[in-house]
Amino acid sequence: QVQLVESGGGLVQAGGSLRLSCAASGSIFSILAMGWYRQAPGKQRELVASFTRDGSTNYADSVKGRFTISRDNAKNTVYLQMNSLKPEDTAVYYCFRGMYWGQGTQVTVSS
Repeated sequence: QVQLVESGGGLVQAGGSLRLSCAASGSIFSILAMGWYRQAPGKQRELVASFTRDGSTNYADSVKGRFTISRDNAKNTVYLQMNSLKPEDTAVYYCFRGMYWGQGTQVTVSS
């Protein structure tokens, strides 16, 4: 069993920045894919950024150049640095690791 705890969400003005963190505990396997999805009201959950099992990164086209995913293996934590935020980035952000999900953290970007 793996537990994921997210933090770092909040309210920010357009153009601002936030950094999300996702700390994992439990039976962690470092080879698993991990990353972030988001879900805005009335929309489907979409992949934002992720590490694949071979360590390469993927980003949604809408966040390329603005968001950066990183990880600290010693801390079992994955981060999402979000810069130049836009109102359309408003959503609940969920981290995942393998088949496990966090509870979500709200990000709201005001115009």
